[in-house]
Amino acid sequence: MIKLDKILIEKVIGEAQASERKRKNYNFHTNSQDSIHRMLNAMEPGTYVAPHKHENPDKREAFIILKGKILVVEFSEDGVISNHFILDAQSENFGAEISPGTYHTLISLEKGSILYELKDGPWDPGTDKNFAPWAPLEGEKGTDLFIEKVLGKLKVNL
Repeated sequence: MIKLDKILIEKVIGEAQASERKRKNYNFHTNSQDSIHRMLNAMEPGTYVAPHKHENPDKREAFIILKGKILVVEFSEDGVISNHFILDAQSENFGAEISPGTYHTLISLEKGSILYELKDGPWDPGTDKNFAPWAPLEGEKGTDLFIEKVLGKLKVNL
């Protein structure tokens, strides 16, 4: 049995807060070849998840908020925001599922935010993500500006 308790949640949140990337995964799947990848994904404000999609092979991805608040954003092929949803553990917005081939990103809106994430496997780093050509990659200049623009367009405050 895999147990999700406060001790584990706080441990992973603490690791995200101490991380240079401001996020941390804790995997429950046993290897990269598992057909369903399950993990905790702790994200702090200021972390950057480059917009990407999962296709060739197509994969679904689902997020369930456990603590905090995270914005899920979908984009069209040319980078226009097409949908969004704020996952908030204190509201009635608990989860979202992204269809294969849909550009998306996550933006942490609150310190100590953590998701339970599910994604089709297997995982191959060479084919897992197709990054959007219209957005910066992680580590490139402009990531903070990209987040600010998305938040501004959606009128969402950190």
